[in-house]
Amino acid sequence: MAGRATARIGVTGLAVMGRNLARNLARNGFAVAVHNRSPERTRGLVAEHGDEGTFLPAESMADFVASLERPRAVIVMVKAGGPTDAVVDELVPLLDAGDIVVDCGNAHFADTRRREEALRAHGLHFVGTGVSGGEEGALRGPSIMPGGSAESYRTLGPIFERIAAQVDGVPCCRHIGPDGAGHFVKMVHNGIEYADMQLIAEAYDLLRAGLGAQPAQLAEIFRGWNSGELESFLIEITADVLAHTDAATGRAFVDVVLDRAEQKGTGRWTVQSALDLGIPITGIAEATFARSLSGHADQREAARGAFPDMGATWRVEDPDAFVEDVRRALLASKIVAYAQGFDHIRAGSREYDWGIDLGGTATIWRGGCIIRARFLDRIRQAYDERPDLPTLLVAPWFADTVNDGVPSWRRVVADAARAGVPAPAFASSLAYFDALRAQRLPAALIQALRDNFGAHTYQRVDREGTFHTRWPTDRTETRT
Repeated sequence: MAGRATARIGVTGLAVMGRNLARNLARNGFAVAVHNRSPERTRGLVAEHGDEGTFLPAESMADFVASLERPRAVIVMVKAGGPTDAVVDELVPLLDAGDIVVDCGNAHFADTRRREEALRAHGLHFVGTGVSGGEEGALRGPSIMPGGSAESYRTLGPIFERIAAQVDGVPCCRHIGPDGAGHFVKMVHNGIEYADMQLIAEAYDLLRAGLGAQPAQLAEIFRGWNSGELESFLIEITADVLAHTDAATGRAFVDVVLDRAEQKGTGRWTVQSALDLGIPITGIAEATFARSLSGHADQREAARGAFPDMGATWRVEDPDAFVEDVRRALLASKIVAYAQGFDHIRAGSREYDWGIDLGGTATIWRGGCIIRARFLDRIRQAYDERPDLPTLLVAPWFADTVNDGVPSWRRVVADAARAGVPAPAFASSLAYFDALRAQRLPAALIQALRDNFGAHTYQRVDREGTFHTRWPTDRTETRT
């Protein structure tokens, strides 16, 4: 095998995502070197799908690297953390200056920055690349978010743009920015995904509680919503899930699924990063905490025993009006989630000097990825028209849509609170909106209290400077 450099790109790590990316590449006419720590998985891929294109299987890493054209481009598809470091460490001695290592897993962007710096010292390119769309997207066209050097994208761009999802003839792939930019954007994408799913789940829960409807009936409501401004992949599959019947029990499928939502960590990373950057992503944070709460079975059981079911007898008086209220509240809350996510991306771009194009990011999320939605075109347009937009919420269409939905939003949150139906993401999104538009916030009192107990100083509304009041003594004010 050594010496036969005939593959345009290679994939090592052939679990579901790696396997499907390799198949996508082969289907699009690229000769693909394939390798896995367990050779049986490599042989299985070729045996099952060898007719889809040109695969060059290798059982050793050395043979795998030797089969690649130069500059070599290697996609690593293994678990984040230690496993990725182990594969990279194995690859580096086999590569030459100018070769490219592409991490398409869900790595933390800080790890990507570290690896990029380390490989750059060896003359190699390390490209942290976000890939969204799940196993189906990996096979048929994902949204691809490559970071790394502009030089590496000149090699990878034509490949990735061909295998990515296409919307209006535009590939859902673009160079995001240097070092960890690609994985950062994918992290925030996943944070928005957390919020989006939590909001949809809360809408379902409120509709079910208020209408006394069965999941199959609610599926029709979501199916109708998917033909309007709420059109999105997640709304579409919500209708599919709610309409599904469990074959083993004959019950609605959603009713036989345990109500404990799991997470792989990207939502938590998003919240932690936003805290570091000082960006309030309250909707994403509430969605992440809601998943955590769902897993605390012992606390939930104890609370059910101690407190009555306050929403057991709740029924709305005007079902059609209630459904429309929930739809408007869902749309307004989703806009908040996306606005907060784009605020986070802008803050990260400034902090790390990445130069991320926000409108361009919206463009590549229009297809292939989990949060693809109709209004991403409107997000792209908003940032294209005004790149310095202070928040997506004030762009004309978004401001009008939120304003139109505010009365419904308030009714839904109030109804949920009165009925005892948890709607943390709806409520948090509304509170964020109200705080953002408030003429004056109670933060003034917080700052005064901080000065009282810790001499942390404050600023005044009537003159410039920083001040401190001598609270324990004569309460005179000094300029600091």
